[in-house]
Amino acid sequence: MYLKKIKLHNFRNYENLNVTLTKGINIIYGENAQGKTNLLESIYVLGLTKSHRSFIDNNLIKKDEEYLTIEGIVNNKKLDNKLNIYIDNKSKILKYNNNAIKKISDYISLVNIIIFYPDDLELIKSSPQIRRKYINLELSQLYSNYFILTNEYNKILKLRNDYLKKINKGISKDKNYIDILTGYLIDKSIMIYKMRVKFINKINLYCENIYKDITDLDGFKIVYKPSIPIDLKNINLKDYLKKEYDKRFEYDVKVLSTTIGPHKDDFEFYLYDKNLKYYGSQGQQRIAVLALKLSEIEIFKKYKETTPILLLDDIFSELDDKKKNNLLKYIDKNIQTIITTTDLNNLDIKLIKKSKLFNVSNGNIIKIKEVKLDE
Repeated sequence: MYLKKIKLHNFRNYENLNVTLTKGINIIYGENAQGKTNLLESIYVLGLTKSHRSFIDNNLIKKDEEYLTIEGIVNNKKLDNKLNIYIDNKSKILKYNNNAIKKISDYISLVNIIIFYPDDLELIKSSPQIRRKYINLELSQLYSNYFILTNEYNKILKLRNDYLKKINKGISKDKNYIDILTGYLIDKSIMIYKMRVKFINKINLYCENIYKDITDLDGFKIVYKPSIPIDLKNINLKDYLKKEYDKRFEYDVKVLSTTIGPHKDDFEFYLYDKNLKYYGSQGQQRIAVLALKLSEIEIFKKYKETTPILLLDDIFSELDDKKKNNLLKYIDKNIQTIITTTDLNNLDIKLIKKSKLFNVSNGNIIKIKEVKLDE
């Protein structure tokens, strides 16, 4: 899979932009605040409908404009497909090959994108909510039914929480209704648990070796941390979960929310059995996230029989020469990679020679045929 062309109108600092990319390695370079990261963001939005930098769609619209459009031609298994996104202050319209797509679940798995950017360290440092959002998004790219599943789960969860508030206020005392909602919630929970655990297990097949290739350190792994102990091999898992929800019922009523379930789960990064959130250096944390995302490439290749588009936002400036060279093993012409950098001297000359180069300045992009590097 690769993005052949992208066309922007009123996206961030781009009034109009039309770029043709190579299916191999593309390097976007230029000074800060010129539009490099904005271009990567537009590709991310094209594939996933949401920005990784802003929760508010209107922030993506160019200042003083009323709407934006993103258009892309994506080649997958030798077939070209056209994707369009239109966003204004009130609406978002998605199209695939000029046909309107009403459900995000029908759109979100059409283009597979993996992005690494400086704020990715928050995936380790920040709250479990950030990690849950991440795993949900990645699984939605792999399986469109996962997106539907989590939406259904969240709707039932909201109904249960709303009813807990009514019980707390004495508006209702119907425990049977809560039990019905809890049963539905458990059914969805078990499916979510299974898909998440399977995903983490797949990641762990690759991430330890990738981490070692880059750092020469053994023992890296990712551990799924459900809010309560879960044994997916337990033939009475549904009964077990029902008992756990019953145990917490009075407390849930008191705190006005459901305190266990996939919406409270987490996953953590370990090296030598030490949690990198608390015991890892920033460099170790950065490589841990990179190993996670590079592992996903292998999963997409194996289980979707396609390669995702890899976006690398100014990551080489954070790595020493040895780690840069080790990372280059995972960047080849078989995976479309789009790299941003402020300084080409941060990149290996061999990488530059096999890449298509673009210079960004003030929202304009120029293809560069030849570039001279500092001695």
